[in-house]
Amino acid sequence: MFNIMIVEDDKKIRDIVANALEKWKYNVFKTTNFDEVLLDFKKIQPHLVLLDINLPVFDGFILCQKIRAVSNVPIIFLSSRNQNMDIIMAINMGGDDFVQKPFDLDVLVAKINALLRRNYTYQDIESSELIHRGLIFRITNSTIEYQGQKVELSRNEFIILQIMMRQVGKIVSRENLMEALWNDEQFIDDNTLTVNVNRLRRKIMSLGLEEFIVTRKGMGYVIP
Repeated sequence: MFNIMIVEDDKKIRDIVANALEKWKYNVFKTTNFDEVLLDFKKIQPHLVLLDINLPVFDGFILCQKIRAVSNVPIIFLSSRNQNMDIIMAINMGGDDFVQKPFDLDVLVAKINALLRRNYTYQDIESSELIHRGLIFRITNSTIEYQGQKVELSRNEFIILQIMMRQVGKIVSRENLMEALWNDEQFIDDNTLTVNVNRLRRKIMSLGLEEFIVTRKGMGYVIP
């Protein structure tokens, strides 16, 4: 799943775009502190940025330069400016596309999808990290990250979280988890799984994310 960062000071536009992208199952971060755009960018590590030009503190051209100094992430400018010079400037500063306000949401989403397809493959993203509710699970180094804070997982925690994050919204039975962890669950104390799940929960909660794994009594666990 991809992270998209919206840097737009018009709340109405910001919320409309965010709602449309969330329907496409994108993880969306809406910037509200324009003093810390670059800091937020480094924390979130978005796969694409939607960037307005007329912004408080720094304008979009300057922010684009700052982002380009540390990343090649795709950037789409959103602006009510319609002069050719503004479009040229946006592209020369490192923007990948320019969408003029007011815009059609379907057209914007199509442009976003096209840019993501060109810059990433879904297989690469899914094999290296899983993302839900802002929690980034990096499979390659067995860590979880949320809002810039990072925690390492044990082998069992890694297995549990990977199984569950690949089935978000679905109940995963205790039997399936125990079989994945220990092959033959009949020789394992049922309480052992509970201990491992609770340790994983505590690590996620230590990052500031509550109720990430929910118990369904008599059925198993679910990540809603």
